[in-house]
Amino acid sequence: MSPRDFSVVVCVYTEERWEDILEAVASVRAQSLPAREILLVVDHNPALLRRLTGEYGDRHEVRVLANAGPRGLSAGRNTGIAAARGAIVAFLDDDAVAGPDWLRHLDKGYDDPRVMAVGGRTLPSWASGRRPLWFPEEFDWVVGCTYLGLPPGRVRVRNVLGGNASFRRTAFDAAGGFATGIGRDGDKRPLGGEETELCIRLARALPHAVLIVDDRAVIRHKVPRARESFGYFRTRTYAEGLSKALVARSVGADKGLESERRYTTRVLPAGVLRGARDFLLGRPGGAGRAGAVVAGVLTAAAGYAVGSVRVRRDGASFDVPAIARADAAVEEVR
Repeated sequence: MSPRDFSVVVCVYTEERWEDILEAVASVRAQSLPAREILLVVDHNPALLRRLTGEYGDRHEVRVLANAGPRGLSAGRNTGIAAARGAIVAFLDDDAVAGPDWLRHLDKGYDDPRVMAVGGRTLPSWASGRRPLWFPEEFDWVVGCTYLGLPPGRVRVRNVLGGNASFRRTAFDAAGGFATGIGRDGDKRPLGGEETELCIRLARALPHAVLIVDDRAVIRHKVPRARESFGYFRTRTYAEGLSKALVARSVGADKGLESERRYTTRVLPAGVLRGARDFLLGRPGGAGRAGAVVAGVLTAAAGYAVGSVRVRRDGASFDVPAIARADAAVEEVR
């Protein structure tokens, strides 16, 4: 089948990532399957909006937009979706670099008309040059990457991971956009889960929909030194527990925690045993990895417990916007 046209959405929010943003855009412009357009959505930062407009204002394939919704990643993505002209909308993190065949491999997944979303493989690019010895691969999701325990190859999944994902434009027509009230919103706490909630909602709206991951669609996600610390590890796993409580509230615990049950009962115990074995064999970091797995489980469980209490006490407010096709839904700066 002939390639489909892609709109690639990159949500940005801080000038501190200026060089990262330029590198992310350059990696999309260098794709072996060219994107129809790149949409840079700026999250309530007028200075960054002006600077990016000056950088890309004369390049028609790059469009700079202001987030038309409330502060946060979900509203930024929804702004990009509303403005997108392509049949497929792909998402790339602003601190990631796509491999040259990223879009080509995503595109191949859509040869099956049942497929509504295709994700890829995200590899960590550590600022220190290598993985911290104590950091278990089972927890690479902490730094926004594909983690040990996911099946390899091209496989069917419950949800794709938002920093390396694509959807048919019609998926948003059926299920609406990313829910605001879940995920990162400018707060210091690194929440997530918005793509999980959307994918579960999509499967309910279109029961025959298929969602897949193709690990040949590779991007590299930059991990700054601050996120290589055990302190960030604990903060992120706790925040993930809070996020899962919100997702479970939105879509139900059965679906909201379906994949997590297998992960906690099979993948993580194997990780503890692997770390303990490495320690006994005198391999560096084995005890630290085993301990980090246990700590990660405990802090995520604590976050989920606290989040569940808050949801029952205060309720949860989610807004699932319908995505209009009109460009009038966003402000484009030229």
